[in-house]
Amino acid sequence: MQVIPSRFLRAVACAAGLALAPAALLAQGLFSPAILVDEMVITNYEIQQRARMIEVLNSGSDPMKLAREQLVDDRLRLQAAKDAGIDPSAEEVTDGMAEFAQRGNLSLEQFVGVLGQNGVDEQTFRDFVTAGLSWRQLVQLRFQSRTTVSDEEVDRALSGSATGSNVRVLLSEIIIPIRPGTEAQVQSLAERISRYRSTAEFSAAAREYSATATRGEGGRLPWQDLSALPPVLRPLVIGLSPGEVTAPIPIQGAVALFQMRQLEESGYTAPEIASVDYATYYMAGGRTPETLAKARVLASKVDRCDDLYAFAKGQPAEVLQRQSLPPSELPTDVAYELSKLDPGEISTALSRSNGQTLMVLMLCNRTPTVTADADRQQVTIGLRNQRLNQMAEAYLSQLRANAHIVEK
Repeated sequence: MQVIPSRFLRAVACAAGLALAPAALLAQGLFSPAILVDEMVITNYEIQQRARMIEVLNSGSDPMKLAREQLVDDRLRLQAAKDAGIDPSAEEVTDGMAEFAQRGNLSLEQFVGVLGQNGVDEQTFRDFVTAGLSWRQLVQLRFQSRTTVSDEEVDRALSGSATGSNVRVLLSEIIIPIRPGTEAQVQSLAERISRYRSTAEFSAAAREYSATATRGEGGRLPWQDLSALPPVLRPLVIGLSPGEVTAPIPIQGAVALFQMRQLEESGYTAPEIASVDYATYYMAGGRTPETLAKARVLASKVDRCDDLYAFAKGQPAEVLQRQSLPPSELPTDVAYELSKLDPGEISTALSRSNGQTLMVLMLCNRTPTVTADADRQQVTIGLRNQRLNQMAEAYLSQLRANAHIVEK
């Protein structure tokens, strides 16, 4: 743990109107034990630092409570890794720090600088990354051999586009927009939400953070055929058990997460889609109330894609675009919105130009095909990762249950 310089303590004492002796008592309080995890000590200073980092990353509504929980888990992770002979090198930790910073499109030096400007020591960030890296290496060592995925499981995952049965999923969604300068905060928030297992928690997060039309319903979506989802999403959601959440999925200008609420198989087989015909009409103003009101007026006056040409008349050609693409070539965010629409329906959930332009998206038609070309390798990787995450969470729960935790 990095020691606070004495000049910093004197500054704190001066700001509080205290003499030097009370400042020493303050310092002693900062570094006194706040939590004991078996024989391991967590100090008040560590809790304050982690809470501050959580605030900077905007990754929790109760930073102090979350900081205490995270630090307890980190102690358990580090001890379990140490018992298994795992000790990441300084170079590995630095690489992990740089990778975390890159998620926000920042260099390690820039990210550490931002933290420092907000009162977070580099050592606090290093400790956070060390615990996560040690845990990942332990999970790989301990459980990798137990994550074999059978051909039957892959077949089941692909059955949404195969013959004989169809898989339907009941999902909830959260789409968190990324504005310039918020990349790291959004990624951290999304990673926290991805660990939720409660539908109530996920719905509350959707109401607070999601930018989709479903936020008022807690992100809840109706039943959807697995085959109607974008190909990139199918292996991610099919590996979920009820309550589980996907890892953060990057899409244009946002990060998406999906929670599985329920899954079922039926005898009906939905046809595979060869191409999707859709139109995009762009309106300046982004998601302002005025622009959204104009979009609602437009939606009330069009029944099919051809009707949009009348609205685009006299405007630049790029205002209205109509395309017919295979599902695999659709942008992920567009493919996902289209999967929720019937022909003639409109979505206003998406935007472009850093949120300055509203995309009015209309599904024109879907053309089915009798063949399907699913990626078995992608499905296998998705199922294996989900299983590995399940085992890791179960192991951490076991470590918590066996630990003697005392809060001061």
